[in-house]
Amino acid sequence: MTSLAPSPRALARIAGLLTCFALALGATPTVHAAPAYAMYLDLPTVNGDGAGGGGLNPALPLDESVLLDALDQARADGVAPARYGTLLHHYWLVVSTRNAAIDLAGWDPARGVHANERTFNQVYVNYLRLATTHPQFWWAGLAGIAGGSFASGFFDMSDVGVVLDVPGIHQLGNAVADLLRNTPAELVDILPADIKLLATEGSRLSADDVAWYQTRLMIMQKHIFTDLVPMHEAYVALGMGGIEEMYAAGVIDADIEAAWRSIDSGTRDGYIDALIRMTDREQNHVIADQWDATAAGRAPIGRVLTYVSTVAGKPAVPGVRAPGIFASATVRADVAGRTLALRTPLPDFNWADRDTRWTYITADLVPRHVDMESNTAFAASFLGEPFWNKLARGRLIPRLPELIADLTAQWQLTG
Repeated sequence: MTSLAPSPRALARIAGLLTCFALALGATPTVHAAPAYAMYLDLPTVNGDGAGGGGLNPALPLDESVLLDALDQARADGVAPARYGTLLHHYWLVVSTRNAAIDLAGWDPARGVHANERTFNQVYVNYLRLATTHPQFWWAGLAGIAGGSFASGFFDMSDVGVVLDVPGIHQLGNAVADLLRNTPAELVDILPADIKLLATEGSRLSADDVAWYQTRLMIMQKHIFTDLVPMHEAYVALGMGGIEEMYAAGVIDADIEAAWRSIDSGTRDGYIDALIRMTDREQNHVIADQWDATAAGRAPIGRVLTYVSTVAGKPAVPGVRAPGIFASATVRADVAGRTLALRTPLPDFNWADRDTRWTYITADLVPRHVDMESNTAFAASFLGEPFWNKLARGRLIPRLPELIADLTAQWQLTG
């Protein structure tokens, strides 16, 4: 019977091959798995302007624990903060929306008013939450109060979109047109262009125009939240350490780092300094270009809608004057040999324009807010009032008959 066992020579050959294979394996470098955070490094921010749904980059998860683990590992490994800046900002945005009871995944202005109505309100509710639980956050208080007024105008737009021919922009535009018809042409010619546009175009606005404007407002609202609220949550959780990490990562600039140092000082002067710096960031950096684009959009409709917001937009901060009282449009002209003056109750500026908007904010809105915040007991009571009460008081539609009556009574021609 033939043996199936390998010969001694074959065994020796097999042993040699196994030895060579083992040596080859031993010579091969050990392959280490990339750290879990590696895929989140050096990511760009692609949705920081609020125009899209979700967070800052679709490559980043919305799971808070996953994001925190990645951050902690990157920190432990000494990764430069600049490499995980988008990850860091996105993490604090996820924290912010969780604390605000907002669904970040579903927050997409392009989905329209109905889909975003709860979120739109919740943004202002959250500002007031931050302001009442952290009284040193004066900017959050201003955002909640003035923003609540702005939200009132937003809902007025919703009403107009449903009943365009009943009280709303059409009626306001027609009232102004009637007043212009009875005003000397020499004075009409030199009135601000926005007033004449309201008279000529106000009655022509469509529901599509209003829906477009609402989307523009929702984009700017998300942009402000995305930029400013995460740094507030970082400070609440980690103090100045959280702010310094955001600065090192390039999420905030030196001016805003200085604002947080002012808040951290615990002084009234520090709170005022931070309020001004943060308001400047919001209005002159975060959404300035978006206001420009909105005013220029659907020409001339963008100008009409932003001007209507200015006419109706009296911020609810105690003592603040309505734009039309703060800076009323007044003109003078020679009419048939006489110098006549026309004083209107309409503002001579458009909220969408940077310089005049900032003049109003710094000359009236911010000083009155400082007055309110400086009275600690009053501030706590006023800020603690439910957002819904503020919203109801600011609605334009119920006030429209009174507004038009005032408009007619205060359209004064003298000479």
